Formats: sequence, structure tokens, C-alpha cells
Amino acid sequence: MGAVIFYFMQTYICRVVSQGDVSYVASQKAEGGQLAKCLIRLKEFGGSKFGNEYACTMFGNLAQCKFYEGDLVVASLRFQVHEVNGAIYQEVIANDVVKLSKV
Repeated sequence: MGAVIFYFMQTYICRVVSQGDVSYVASQKAEGGQLAKCLIRLKEFGGSKFGNEYACTMFGNLAQCKFYEGDLVVASLRFQVHEVNGAIYQEVIANDVVKLSKV
């Protein structure tokens, strides 16, 4: 993977739209050489039906937590951009997600 060009973190109040299944990826830093990974889709709270949404990746213990559609959560998101072989990619990493309630 190429060098990170830019990143910043921000905290949002969101509703969970959906969460994917947990998969495992190779990691030299993780115990046992495997790191849990999961995708979660979040929509900013209070927005219209066309409000901002984020497709985020959760890693490790957080990836193994289960959130359900409609859960109200506080999420700390890290936005980063990196370059690989001349192509630019953006990632959104969920560093922390805490459930507030379910409607």
C-alpha cells in the first residue's frame, strides 16, 4: 500500500443503515496473524432522507460488535486518502462506535 497522503478524524451521531459480515485479513500486528474486518454503513442523525452517509471499515474487536439497522450511535471516523501506483483512494475507518439507543 502506498503512503497516506492525508487523514483527519471527526465524531458523528449516526443511525446504522446496515452492517456486513465479519471477515478476517492477514495482519502482522494482530495476535494469530488474523485481524477481524467488517463494513458498516452509517447515516448522519437529523438529516433528511438524502443526508450524508458513510461506508466505514471497522477492525479488530470493534468489527466483532454487532449493530442493527436503526441503532443510534456515536462514531469516531477517520477519513484518509492514500495513493497506490498513481491511483488515489479514500477510506473511512470507524475507530470507535458506541450505541446510544434503538428507535
